[in-house]
Amino acid sequence: MQSVTQSPVKKDAVAPEAAEPARHPLVSLRREMDRLFDDFASGWPAWPLGRRLLEPRLWRDMEVEVNQPVVDVSETAQEYLISAELPGIEEKDIEVTLSDESITIKGEKKQEKEESGKGYQLSERSYGLFERSFGLPAGVDTAKISAHFSKGVLKLTLPKTAEAQRKQPKRIEVKSA
Repeated sequence: MQSVTQSPVKKDAVAPEAAEPARHPLVSLRREMDRLFDDFASGWPAWPLGRRLLEPRLWRDMEVEVNQPVVDVSETAQEYLISAELPGIEEKDIEVTLSDESITIKGEKKQEKEESGKGYQLSERSYGLFERSFGLPAGVDTAKISAHFSKGVLKLTLPKTAEAQRKQPKRIEVKSA
C-alpha cells in the first residue's frame, strides 16, 4: 500500500515579493568567472582560451534543476492540478503558501553522500533552494486547496468553485485573412 502524506497549505495576506529566486552558489561563481574572463580578454585580438573553458552544459542544467522544479499543470472540469517533481527532497523541506493571487512552492534540497573503499574516500554534498509560483485562475475554491507529497512528487489540487465548473469555454472561430 502506497503511503501518502498531506502537507499543510499556508495562506498569506499579501502576494510574495517579486525577488529574484535563490541561485546556486556555483551558478553565481560561473557568472563572476565569465565576467573576469571577458574583462581579461577584452582588447586581445585572439585570446586562445576565451570563455570556452567555462561553457559546459552542466551550468545551465544545474541552474534549472536547483531553482525551477519540473512541473506539470493540467485542468479538468472540476479542478486544476499542479504536479512538481522534487526528487531527493523530504516533506519537511517543502513549503506551500497561498496568497490572494498566487500559490508558491518553496523548498531546499539537501543531499549528502559518503563512501569509502580501499584507497579512497568520497564525500559529496549538494544544497540548493528552489521556488516556483503560479497565478491563481479565477474560480478557484481557495478553502479546499490540498497538497500531497509521495515518492518525490508534490501534487497540488486546486478545486474549482461550483460556478466556475458550470461555465463552459466559448469557442471562437479562427478565420484566415
